[in-house]
Amino acid sequence: MTRFVAYLRVSTSKQGKSGLGLAAQRSKISEFLSDEDELLAEFVETESGRNDSREELWKAIRHAKRSSAKLLIAKLDRFSRKVSFISRVMEEGVGLAVADMPHATDFQLHIFAALAQEERRLISERTKAALAEAKRRGVVLGKNGMVLAARNREEAARFAAQLLPQIKSLIHEGASLSVISRQLNALEVPTVRGRKFHPQTIKNILRHEISISLAPA
Repeated sequence: MTRFVAYLRVSTSKQGKSGLGLAAQRSKISEFLSDEDELLAEFVETESGRNDSREELWKAIRHAKRSSAKLLIAKLDRFSRKVSFISRVMEEGVGLAVADMPHATDFQLHIFAALAQEERRLISERTKAALAEAKRRGVVLGKNGMVLAARNREEAARFAAQLLPQIKSLIHEGASLSVISRQLNALEVPTVRGRKFHPQTIKNILRHEISISLAPA
């Protein structure tokens, strides 16, 4: 039997009052728990994911420590996408279980958090660069498709190059292409075109076939 303390987070008080987001998280957690598992307590936080001051989270961690239980969350992105924050929690000595990624090791959680963090940075940089270029040229953003297409291809190449070491590490750990793509999708890490990952997507990244690596399989 494994004991768990659940931690759920919503971004706004409106979501908390309406149950929006909480119901989906509770459903994930319920699906994860087996008949032999014991859910000791549930802590709910209403806080932006950008804010690391999580009063309810630290209450949950202390409760888990006292009870020799694991901290259980529904999805990694509802917890945090910051590698430093996730590392800090793991250093507390409490086991972290993710309902949406039941077989992920601590090593894999670090990698997928790093991928999500890097993708957010790339999206932000790409958007800012496109707007700045459009403004400099005095054109409407939607009319410079060729410029954006070229920039997106460059971003795709850089993104694939950054993903490659992590993907190879996961494969070395025994993860299949299907598992890697499912876990990237579970973390809501989009491809450069904003689409979902598929096993073929991962395979194409491994082959550096950038022109098709970000299209659905």
